[in-house]
Amino acid sequence: MTTAKLYDFTKPDAEGHSCTAYAWAKVPAVLGPAERDAARARAAALLKAHDAVLVAHYYVDGDVQDLALETGGIVADSLEMARFGRDQPARTLVVAGVRFMGETAKILSPDKRVLMPDLDATCSLDLGCPIEDFAAFCDAHPERTVVVYANTSAAVKARADWMVTSSCALAIVQHLKERGEKVLWAPDRHLGRYVQHQTGADMLMWNGACIVHDEFKGIELDLLKKQHPDAMILVHPESPDSVVAQAHVVGSTSQLLKAVVDGRAKEYIVATDNGMFHRMRQLAPDKTLIEAPTAGNSATCKSCAHCPWMAMNALQGVVACLETGSGEIVVPEPTRSQALGCIERMLDFVAKHPQAIAQPRSGFVPHIGAA
Repeated sequence: MTTAKLYDFTKPDAEGHSCTAYAWAKVPAVLGPAERDAARARAAALLKAHDAVLVAHYYVDGDVQDLALETGGIVADSLEMARFGRDQPARTLVVAGVRFMGETAKILSPDKRVLMPDLDATCSLDLGCPIEDFAAFCDAHPERTVVVYANTSAAVKARADWMVTSSCALAIVQHLKERGEKVLWAPDRHLGRYVQHQTGADMLMWNGACIVHDEFKGIELDLLKKQHPDAMILVHPESPDSVVAQAHVVGSTSQLLKAVVDGRAKEYIVATDNGMFHRMRQLAPDKTLIEAPTAGNSATCKSCAHCPWMAMNALQGVVACLETGSGEIVVPEPTRSQALGCIERMLDFVAKHPQAIAQPRSGFVPHIGAA
């Protein structure tokens, strides 16, 4: 397996929305009980008035997740968010997550208005894979099938043959391998390595990483396991090899959620963004959830796994975007139509090969899908 050129997001001179300090500074203030109730009521009324549906990611604020479910929306991972938004009759989609999710919704639903609580909410994987460098990488390897993770810009998707999410990446790369195709993969190196190890596919990889999952520490997880020997370890595949190697379950956020709800263990060590714990606790209140360590004992924060851009999504932003029309996603042509191909190819594959992806159990969680 070959590693592509390194393009680091974590530059000392990072500025604007590409700076995590800027993102944390934009995280809305925590509302008091009365303010929160008023904001939820106002947001619900605005969603109804604007024929809008709220599509929220598992990592965003718990109040936003609850609002989505209470108003006929969804809380899901990127694959199910995309499918749900595409199939919705609502004229407006409010996407609570990060920018690539809003772009994907607009690509699939060009006639719908797509709003986000804060357009500056981005993703380190997206930032770390700029289209100019990525296009040059692709041009240097024209013999390879280009597969990109969902966490990329519309422009990068427009350059790709396939888009995948963490739930369907294994099945799709296995499919390509069986067809004798060599893969150019971007941007997450950890997910790419996991897929390569599992499938044995010939994969040339971009060197990117999620700033949240990249911080999980294998040595610290091993120490934590000894304190909780009966705990089941759940790991998102964007995590380093040393963490993935210790997992009982490796999967997307919905697959990890299903593992907690269906699992027989009483304790679960979870290596993914801690925004996930809100839904896990709601659906499995009898289980003990433990955050996987991102640092050692000398650190001021032992487990700090939360995306600053996801944290920018709050009730205040949902209200503001519906009241003012701010945060509207625009994906210009021909980028939109060019990006549509790789997304539809993934969705068609998932529809035709449901057995290849984790399925929701009858009567389980509405809309959990295979995301």
